[in-house]
Amino acid sequence: MNRWGQVMKKNVKAHVRISGRVQGVCYRMETRRAAERYGVTGWVRNREDGSVEAVFEGDEDSVNLIIEWCRKGPPNAWVRNVDITCEDYRGEFRGFEITY
Repeated sequence: MNRWGQVMKKNVKAHVRISGRVQGVCYRMETRRAAERYGVTGWVRNREDGSVEAVFEGDEDSVNLIIEWCRKGPPNAWVRNVDITCEDYRGEFRGFEITY
């Protein structure tokens, strides 16, 4: 809690790699929409090996929500695996972008 009695949320950063049928099914676009809905910043991109890679920053609850969303993805996706690496939060992003 801060000095005004408010609960302070911990900020976290997660580097995520999603494999399965995740390209060609609007996975990146829908990830951006979900990230914006949850108030998470970072980026998402396709990888040459057919997987999708993303970095999420935000409060711990919101980052956990977007990771759970990634486990299902958009309707036409089939997610086989989600690998998560926790990193030090840096607050380096101002929004959420699709990168190439």
